Amino acid sequence: MTVVKSTLPEPARRVTGQALQETLVDLLGLSLVGKQAHWNIVGPRFRSIHLQLDEVVATARSYADTVAERAAALGVAPDGRPETVASAFGLPGVKEGWLRDNEVVGLMVESLETAIGRLRERIDETEKADPVTQDLLIGLTAELEKQRWMFEAENWPREA
Repeated sequence: MTVVKSTLPEPARRVTGQALQETLVDLLGLSLVGKQAHWNIVGPRFRSIHLQLDEVVATARSYADTVAERAAALGVAPDGRPETVASAFGLPGVKEGWLRDNEVVGLMVESLETAIGRLRERIDETEKADPVTQDLLIGLTAELEKQRWMFEAENWPREA
């Protein structure tokens, strides 16, 4: 049942709705990965990375809300329930327990890189279906690429 009438034709609504739902799951999961790492990081770079993780979490949560509201505006009910996120999440997860600062940096680079790759696929998928959603995904990609760059710069020169 669609409560909100979409301004998109049905095939475009399906493509766009799927892209938005998958992005919502990635963002909610990324915010949880960021918070888990935030709570468990240890090491000499604790403070700077601890604060940087808050930036990633804030970005992920803010964009999650924007993505969910875009889906709702198109007549697609967003699904951010914990069981949905747990079953559909496809980014690298966090191990249990304390995390060394260099582990967190590596985890965040890998998680952000995976999310960015998935977003780039969705940017292509939504090009004709809905350029407005495509624009939203492009802006999100730019933000996540900035965060990835900042974490990757933490490991320069590259650690073996």
